[in-house]
Amino acid sequence: MSEIIKIYCDGACKGNPGKSGSGLSIYSGAKLPTLLYGEYNERGTNNTAELNALYKALLLASKAQNAIIYSDSKYSIDCITKWAYNWKKNGWTKKGGDIKNLEIIQLSHNLYEEIKHTTKIEYVKAHTGIEGNELADRMAMVAISSKSVEYQEYQYSLIDSVLKI
Repeated sequence: MSEIIKIYCDGACKGNPGKSGSGLSIYSGAKLPTLLYGEYNERGTNNTAELNALYKALLLASKAQNAIIYSDSKYSIDCITKWAYNWKKNGWTKKGGDIKNLEIIQLSHNLYEEIKHTTKIEYVKAHTGIEGNELADRMAMVAISSKSVEYQEYQYSLIDSVLKI
């Protein structure tokens, strides 16, 4: 049986819309998690930051043989794993108007369709002390403070030092 890679993803926004960023913590084996931050947007939203983080997690999961993605955004999860099926069937339209964030939703849903047999996406409640989710949250904030558009790996030696950010 192959090792399960656990990926926590989160988005943050200062103002909505406002400065936004995405963060991830990736657990692979017994070593410290890999922390990534990026997708800074001067005029982003909570939802775009969450969707960008989930898309990056899907990209990482696509390189693994077995992955679980954890997100604290029911909106993002439902867009990709539930609502997209009807939207796609209806020509990427919905009753009541445009689908917001359509481009990233389409990219994410298409990738999810390719890897859903080896990747689970699960909801995790935010700000409840779950280490991976807390680390991803801190990375989203680092993306905003550093204004990093490209994903960068965060260098650290102690998890507690990251959690204090």
